[in-house]
Amino acid sequence: MASNRDKRIRRKVRRSYIISTVSISLVLFLLGIMSYVTFSAIKTWLDPALNAVVSVEVKDDLFADEMKDIEDKISEREEVESITFVSEDEKLDDIPLEVDWDILGNDNPLNGSYEVTLKKEYATTYYINTFAAEVAKIDGVVFVDKPDLKAFEETEKNVSAITLALVIFTALLLFISLILLNNTLRLAIYSKRYLINTMKLVGATKWYIMRPLLGSAFWQGVISGVIAAALMSGTVYSVVSILPEETNAINLDNLYIFAGGIVIVGVIITIGFSALAINKFVNMKSNKIHLY
Repeated sequence: MASNRDKRIRRKVRRSYIISTVSISLVLFLLGIMSYVTFSAIKTWLDPALNAVVSVEVKDDLFADEMKDIEDKISEREEVESITFVSEDEKLDDIPLEVDWDILGNDNPLNGSYEVTLKKEYATTYYINTFAAEVAKIDGVVFVDKPDLKAFEETEKNVSAITLALVIFTALLLFISLILLNNTLRLAIYSKRYLINTMKLVGATKWYIMRPLLGSAFWQGVISGVIAAALMSGTVYSVVSILPEETNAINLDNLYIFAGGIVIVGVIITIGFSALAINKFVNMKSNKIHLY
């Protein structure tokens, strides 16, 4: 009888362990996939929105050293991400309409220009206006063409609102996930409460009781995190594989970072919540174990 009872208890504990591991994996997967989607969405919206290019037109009769001086003055500014010179002939080739050379007298009326891409942190209305005003003062610069600032202002507002909404949603999801994980792990330790009490009765120290249980929690966190990371990676790749190639903006480095982060978070959460639950039962009086 005792042997059959022990087998039933072991099966119950094993079943509880498997169920809690699967539950933790699913919660971590949900948290990971939503965090990754939120990050990717914000990054996708910010990248094109903040790709501000300012066109700095220069006189067409400048010497090479004068051109170099203008380029150096622009390049050394902290707002500049990159700078490229576009000649007047290249600009003319980009014009879709045919040019009537008889009217123009075979002269190209366009000026060469430096196409300056600003860094993302400086791609705001204030910095664009400041940059354009200061660059326009450089000798040899005839005109500074700024991007549509109204569109930038609208984009900044929209991105800020969307970012705030996604951050709040992710934070809420994190809070709910932590509650679910805490309850799951408490139930897993609950199934071992009589084992903990028995070890106390035979004189086991608190650390002696907690050590194997925390070790089990550690591996449960690793296994759950790996399962969640695998599910997240598989889901992301499956979605990307059915999307048009031009929409494939996935960054494998970011995906690997999130997958590794899920494993680490799984370990931290399982050890932390398990430690709290174990400590509760270790400190609980023996005559109250069956009442919990």
